[in-house]
Amino acid sequence: MQERRGRHPSFRHAVVADARFALMQRYGPAPRRGTGTLLQVLHLCLTSEAFLAQTIYRVRAALQRRGVPVLPRICHRLSNMIAGVDIGDPVIMHPGVHILHGKVVIDGVTEIGSGVVIGPFVSIGLLSGNIIGPTIEEDVMVGASASVLGKLTIGKGATIGANAAVFRDVPAGARVVPAAGTVVGPRHETTSG
Repeated sequence: MQERRGRHPSFRHAVVADARFALMQRYGPAPRRGTGTLLQVLHLCLTSEAFLAQTIYRVRAALQRRGVPVLPRICHRLSNMIAGVDIGDPVIMHPGVHILHGKVVIDGVTEIGSGVVIGPFVSIGLLSGNIIGPTIEEDVMVGASASVLGKLTIGKGATIGANAAVFRDVPAGARVVPAAGTVVGPRHETTSG
């Protein structure tokens, strides 16, 4: 666990990259003029519960890297209470990740690359009996209510569609969509009489 904690990016670098990426996702590639980095981070913390929760996760990771007791648990609870963002201890999130609206669970020995966008109600993590979770490479989009579970790799630039359930490796640039609805039998109707 110490080795993984040592791999967390620095707090400042991670939060600045997260803010820049979030602003680019919200407003496009043109830089916002007239505001400093600190003001941009504060603006995002005040206007996006998910960004605030992600920033608190970054605080928690920095505290854990320094071996500070108790405070990381408090940060974890705050992140969960504010936006339903539940990121486990062994998770490594590289700088420049954007969580759209919260209600996200990420757990297990999982790694999330830069440029990843995570929709609401997403589960990323482990399967029962194995603590190894996914590796999500750079520039991946994970749509709302998707599940990415188990020891697998989502390749660079892949798109995981809304409501998709992924249990196997996904090649770089691939698109995963949920399976079409399947009819399993006739609907039974009751008649009163």
